[in-house]
Amino acid sequence: MLVMEFKAVVKEPQKIAINEAIRTAKFVRNKVLRYWMDNRGVGKKELYRYNTQLRDEFSFVKELNSHACQASVENVERAIKRFYDNCMGEVPGKKGYPRFRKHCRSVEYKQSGWKLSPDKKSIKFSDKKGIGRVKLKGTWDLWQFDQKQIKRVRIVQRADGYYVQFCVKVDNHEELEPTGNAIGLDVGLKEFYTDSNGHAEPNPRFYRTGEKRLKFYQRRVSRKKKGSANCQKAINKLGRTHLKISRQREEHAKRLARCVIRSNDLVAYEELRVKNLVKNRCLAKSINDAGWYQFREWLEYFGDKFGRTTVAVNPAYTSQNCSDCGQEVKKSLSTRTHVCKCGCRLDRDHNAAINILRRALSTVGHTGTFLNAWGEGTSTLLGSDLEGQVTSLNQESPSF
Repeated sequence: MLVMEFKAVVKEPQKIAINEAIRTAKFVRNKVLRYWMDNRGVGKKELYRYNTQLRDEFSFVKELNSHACQASVENVERAIKRFYDNCMGEVPGKKGYPRFRKHCRSVEYKQSGWKLSPDKKSIKFSDKKGIGRVKLKGTWDLWQFDQKQIKRVRIVQRADGYYVQFCVKVDNHEELEPTGNAIGLDVGLKEFYTDSNGHAEPNPRFYRTGEKRLKFYQRRVSRKKKGSANCQKAINKLGRTHLKISRQREEHAKRLARCVIRSNDLVAYEELRVKNLVKNRCLAKSINDAGWYQFREWLEYFGDKFGRTTVAVNPAYTSQNCSDCGQEVKKSLSTRTHVCKCGCRLDRDHNAAINILRRALSTVGHTGTFLNAWGEGTSTLLGSDLEGQVTSLNQESPSF
């Protein structure tokens, strides 16, 4: 599956219509979720049947395309299934009980309710919400795909405007020549990552860089009268700044992950539980700013796309054990140099990266045979199924 995103050029009446469609989709989702809560044990058929009742009862729901309402029901389905899977799998911590949505910024259509123009430069939404024809700005080429390959269309509202996303069912895999290289990655806060070859990638710290500007806009929001037009403008300015930082972080993770995957046949990294790490109040902001989990997601995505092996290993004692003799050398987090009695002296992160690579090779196979072990340690592609891909907002950049 491939997700293509275009900037939508809309007029003021179209903005009102899109916002109304988004609110309607949120209304359907919350009502269906409430029906499930009040009638515990109902199945998929009952949820869709209740959706039909909502369309008969509320005229504004009937104005939205029927498949768009079904997509809202599917969102509830996935939330319920994820909750039960977490309970059955005994996932530690909170199990993700389905919750109502107060803020919703997207509406999703299936294969009806919209039609692409012959030149693929605009899209027309034909339901009764009145969105109409929307111009598309972007560098993606939709000409190479048949309209039947487009399985979902989503309108997304962001701080800087509206976007239209297309979920295209296409084989996105590419074959690359083997390089014979294997690498281990140890992520950190001082350096973004240090590999087993000793190379350290600097941490850009996008949030820390833009924090002064964020505080400036936050003060402007707090000074405005709540609910006023000036307050909304200040909130939009603040949202645009946050959006810029998040895009910088994502593009940075995407670029590095692609380069690492293309240069190595096997990539090993730590299987970190970031949501537990951010419970540390002193490091939470820096950990969120680094974007470790986002980097891992892109490693797994490009690993599947290019047929490379990606292995997540247990990070326990990778920093404490010596990569030369294997002896445990206890050190605090502030100690940045690993010094062992055997004479090994390395940077702490470099030592950990070597240990991570060795653990991965012991899982997949030794150095001479891991090139023939395709698929044994490869992580699952994010959103490889249709529903999972559509719910994700991750897209490859056209420059790739």
